[in-house]
Amino acid sequence: MKFGPGHPLAYPVCVTIGALVVCLAWAPFGDLDQVAALATVALGILGYTGSQLARALGYLTNGLADIGPPRGNTARSDGGSQFGTDGSADSGRGRETEGGHGLRTVEIKRVRQQHRLVSRSWLEITENYRTRWLPVFFEPALLGMTATEADVTDTSVDTATLHLYPSGKARTSEPPGRLIDNPSRRDPDAAILATDSARVRRRLLLDAQSTVAAPFAALMWIYVAAGGFIAFLAATSVAAATAIWLAAIRGSDPS
Repeated sequence: MKFGPGHPLAYPVCVTIGALVVCLAWAPFGDLDQVAALATVALGILGYTGSQLARALGYLTNGLADIGPPRGNTARSDGGSQFGTDGSADSGRGRETEGGHGLRTVEIKRVRQQHRLVSRSWLEITENYRTRWLPVFFEPALLGMTATEADVTDTSVDTATLHLYPSGKARTSEPPGRLIDNPSRRDPDAAILATDSARVRRRLLLDAQSTVAAPFAALMWIYVAAGGFIAFLAATSVAAATAIWLAAIRGSDPS
């Protein structure tokens, strides 16, 4: 799959590449222990990025498989049956995809989470009087999204106009921190706000908030492994790059 400039996964992929480049750039200047530490960081970045992208692209489940009634137990809370005797959905709200993942039509709305230095977009997904919260990678269209219906499977979420990319697994309780709902009506300034929010420089500056801890992490590394000023600079830059990468790959929201 190609990630163009406007693709929701383009920014986290580019930040991942940048973090790996920072690790690689310092490798020629380190001793064996320092190079081993850089390799460990790089492998951790690659491993977590791989799992995040696999979930976003549908190779791993998003945790929504249990949002509806268990398969084979289709009784509804009103005493009726969701499925006919032939296994088809009576209202088109539950069906099976070719790959065997249950496809359901559910109600969703977008909420923005603000918790300490964390800012992420979540989908509040409601079906059968049950609610799940699913984190998704940011894209500008989310700013103007009102409550709507979406087709949900174990691996994907699609509205009539958007394919949304999960940035983690769904949870049964509200995300911590302050949750800000999208307006019930589309904001006329949503397009302008979306353009400003999608700027790479803005996203990097917001994700860089957590780098304030990078010098302290570097000092701890120098204390444990020894080293001079160059080692301190290397450890600081690697810690900062890793902090920015972690915010981006978890689906940071710049809005």
